[in-house]
Amino acid sequence: MNNKIILDTSEGNCIFKLRDILSEQITYALNSQKQIAILCIGTDRSTGDSLGPLVGDKLKFLVRDKVALYGNLEKPVHAKNLNENLQDIKDTLENPFIIAIDASLGNISNVGNVIVEKGPLLPGAALNKNLSPVGNVSIKGIVNISGNLEFLVLQNTRLYTVMNLADIISKGLYHSILKTIGGPKLHKESLEDLAK
Repeated sequence: MNNKIILDTSEGNCIFKLRDILSEQITYALNSQKQIAILCIGTDRSTGDSLGPLVGDKLKFLVRDKVALYGNLEKPVHAKNLNENLQDIKDTLENPFIIAIDASLGNISNVGNVIVEKGPLLPGAALNKNLSPVGNVSIKGIVNISGNLEFLVLQNTRLYTVMNLADIISKGLYHSILKTIGGPKLHKESLEDLAK
């Protein structure tokens, strides 16, 4: 994977491009005996910053043996609890590989696009918050334009843009997990119920 890939969400194959990029990274992590942590950063108290929790909510069912999920609408991961969640990841996962997801502001030509990068993202950068860089791979959804008064820009971001980005990112992640790890394992009781 190149260090930085910009995906145009208006292209019909955007989800599949994202799936293939993430599948390559997840395969590397699994081959290195790492456990996957999907860390969805943001808050539901600001439209523009709700991307992470929305993605987390859409992926709640994706948790399985090698995949852990942090951050959703019920329990968002944000500036006040980020370090606590990072510590939890270190304490509970053996050799974690973190896929960090967050909303971002950018130039007008990238609004609505997804940026995937090798390496960490800087949560809270738009609001000048000094938070730890996080992620082995970062996924940023460009929700609005950067410039002055970022707090107001995030508050006045179109929900449509955020929801569209959340759909694309969650589907790309979902398909990459299916491609690399597979579907959920059915328990014996579930198999017996299906046989009836």
